[in-house]
Amino acid sequence: MESKAALALAPPLDRRQSETALAITRGTARLLRGLGFSCLSELSLPSGRRADLVALNGRGEVWIVEIKSSLADLRADDKWPEYRAHCDRLYFAFTQDLSCDLFPGDTGLIVADAYGAHLRCEAPEHRLSAATRKLMLLRFANTAAQRLNRLHDPQGHAEFPGEV
Repeated sequence: MESKAALALAPPLDRRQSETALAITRGTARLLRGLGFSCLSELSLPSGRRADLVALNGRGEVWIVEIKSSLADLRADDKWPEYRAHCDRLYFAFTQDLSCDLFPGDTGLIVADAYGAHLRCEAPEHRLSAATRKLMLLRFANTAAQRLNRLHDPQGHAEFPGEV
């Protein structure tokens, strides 16, 4: 029996991000998908922090992209160095209104808008340990599956202890 109910293609916005940040995230995710990555936004990390955008490719590489919507946003953030422990490469994504000179030299840079992005500067690689990679892959997969389940059955998906 074919269902006539339309499935939402994206979860509702959580309203934590500004419109600019959402646009940067969208354009950056488009770039990453073109590079062979799957992306999750707002992924909780094992450290308890939450990464703006985490990307995973078929080789198991994990990239984290920190979204910066303004100079004030960049200046207020001092937690981004902690993200290195959870990825092979760390990037900042921002609009063309911000100068690349504002960002740390040991990170990659992505300039983005709502429609796309380009890789301005490649991030240096710092390979994850096998144990950390496994932990990140499981967290990515579990979170993606839970989000998909919530789309299919928003009322039936209860919060479970230990859920990421």
